[in-house]
Amino acid sequence: MIRTIGLMGAMDEEIALLLQRLDRQKSIVHAGITFVTGLFHGKEVVVCKSGVGKVNAAATTQVLVDRFGVNLILFTGVAGAVDPLLGISDIVISSSCQQHDMDVSPLGYARGVIPYQKISDFPADPGLINLAKEACSLLCKDRHFVVGRVLSGDQFISDNNFVRTLHETMSGACVEMEGAAVAQVCYMNEIPYVVVRSMSDKADGTAEINYTEFTVEAATRSFEIVNHMVSKLDTVLN
Repeated sequence: MIRTIGLMGAMDEEIALLLQRLDRQKSIVHAGITFVTGLFHGKEVVVCKSGVGKVNAAATTQVLVDRFGVNLILFTGVAGAVDPLLGISDIVISSSCQQHDMDVSPLGYARGVIPYQKISDFPADPGLINLAKEACSLLCKDRHFVVGRVLSGDQFISDNNFVRTLHETMSGACVEMEGAAVAQVCYMNEIPYVVVRSMSDKADGTAEINYTEFTVEAATRSFEIVNHMVSKLDTVLN
């Protein structure tokens, strides 16, 4: 049963449209983060901007669970394409999320593997994945979308060789800075999640040129997908 939905973004642009549609808003500041509660499609939600990076994302996710009792999280925003078949404004729906900057390879671990832990690649919820696919099929007919691994790290990637490495060695679809942290906290708390990212750049050295131009468009697409998903959540989770 859905109680409260956490709707997360890393930047103002990624949550602005959500806040414009939220009914009965109430803002609560906790740990320096503003959480906005309200109703969205008649469902109780908490909208928040995590801030950039894995630590911010993990802390925000745990607050959502502990203080606001969310039992489902959707993270939306922009990312850099790693899959060479993806272009600007294409969509990645997370099949799973993994940290690309977790690297203990000198001790014999593959990149992305967290030592002494059973799982390092955190799967998204199948029902939420299917709902995101439905939304993309309806709303993004002029864009390509894939279900793939979201790679996260505290780095802004703009190197062609590293992009190739992430795709070939970690089977990454896109790269960003928060998803794997959200996914790990959701896994630890046994709540479903999915990450939906619109490609704002190709993480190939042209990010500085493309990023500002396409962020608003990409964030708008992400909002449209999440808007559809929240309106249909009852059909897949109840």
